[in-house]
This record gives sequence, C-alpha cells and structure tokens, in this order.
Amino acid sequence: MSAAALLRGPGPAGLPPAEPVDFSRLVLPSSPNAALLAPPGMTAQKHIGLPLLPVSPEAAWAALRMLGEPVERCWKMAEWPERRQVQWVVRSRLANFPDLLNGQVVPLVGGSGVFLYSRSLLGYYDFGANRSRILAWRARLDEALRAG
Repeated sequence: MSAAALLRGPGPAGLPPAEPVDFSRLVLPSSPNAALLAPPGMTAQKHIGLPLLPVSPEAAWAALRMLGEPVERCWKMAEWPERRQVQWVVRSRLANFPDLLNGQVVPLVGGSGVFLYSRSLLGYYDFGANRSRILAWRARLDEALRAG
C-alpha cells in the first residue's frame, strides 16, 4: 500500500482492512514507532506494564471499547467481541498520518488484563506519540472503571 493511499481521506479511508492482533505471537517492530501496554507476565516483548484490573472481563471490555469515543481524529475500525478486542485508527492533525491502536481484554485470575498496542503505519520515528497515546488511554480506562 502506498503512503499516498494511507494519507487519503478521514478515518479508515485508504487503510488496509482491520485485523485482530494475536498478542501471544506479537513481535514489535525494530523501529521506535510502536508501543505496547500489557498485563504482567503476558509477553516477552518490551512493554509498559499494567497491573491486574480487579474487575470482570465484561466490565473491562465495556470500558475499553468506548475509549476512542472522546478522542479527536479517532475512528473505530472493527471490534471482535469473541476476543474482546477492538481496533481504532488515530490520525495526526499534521499531514493526516494514520496510527493503529488495538486493545484487548483478557480474563485473569482475580480480574482482567488489558493490552493496548499503538503503532505508526508510516515513518520510522514517532517522537513518542504512540507511547504517549497508550499512557493517556490507560488513564482514561482507569477513570472509566472508577466511574463504573
């Protein structure tokens, strides 16, 4: 897919079809333009840890799937309820660059684990945008779960 095609249009326009991420087999790119948040012990990939959430997978899924709603220039591309996984595209204000973000809830003993994986589709560096994004989304997830 060409860079020009990826930059055309709003939302998911010009992007390849949404696909779920298999977090058990995920290999992060060698470039510094991706970030992963994961439950402890769930991946050997370099990641930001998110402790066990003391809520049911259903409650965590309900909160996770709505996280993109208030985000400017963010569109939900797909949901896979059977996996409790969702994918969004977030486009930059400058040049309309698309980043993909997948989130997934996994049931764990005593609660739920959450994955957030944000990555750029163009370029090598992201100047920390994907890391900042997953940290902000983590904070919003915490707020949503507290609000109940």
